[in-house]
Amino acid sequence: MKTFAFIDASNLFYGGEKSLGWRIDYKKLFQYLKEKYDVSSVFYFGGVEIYDFKYDYQGDETIPLKDLEEHLLQLLQSKSKQLNEAQILLIGKHIQRVRFYLKLKQFGYNLFLKPVKMYEQEDGSTKRKANCDVDMAFHLMKEKDNFDRIIVLSGDGDFLPVLKYLKENKKEIMILGRANRTAKEIKQFSEGSFRDFEYLKNILKME
Repeated sequence: MKTFAFIDASNLFYGGEKSLGWRIDYKKLFQYLKEKYDVSSVFYFGGVEIYDFKYDYQGDETIPLKDLEEHLLQLLQSKSKQLNEAQILLIGKHIQRVRFYLKLKQFGYNLFLKPVKMYEQEDGSTKRKANCDVDMAFHLMKEKDNFDRIIVLSGDGDFLPVLKYLKENKKEIMILGRANRTAKEIKQFSEGSFRDFEYLKNILKME
């Protein structure tokens, strides 16, 4: 049985490790998916800050991380005198995020990264995020003839139509999500195929 895993980082992880109370070891996560479910490909969908990096929305499927890392380092060097301490620390934090993603690539993850953008909320406030739902849904459909089973690491209810379609087309689906961040309709859909990610603490915790 050919098994793929699809990770919706914004739902499972972002704003998540603080509320989880423990740091995830992503190398262990990759190995766990391979050993427990015989996963042959792991797709990871997330966002990254790019500042004024020239990203080709038409030609690139994901952000070229090495180019972005070089751009951010040059930004720090060229504008160091114009930036205040907080801005320098923030850019440094985003460079570390890029290097984190480069590590994920080394571990074997297939990365699909989008620029983080500013979105206005209904209450007038703004929020920075990368909406990757459509991208992940697209790749679930694009890859559907290449797998028999999927492990979906997300509890986002927006995926329900795609998951129902895949199930109707004889694909086996397992949801590995955080119980308190998983939509009720996803839990109902998964029936006995839902696993709570938080129970994996002893296996996946960063030492």
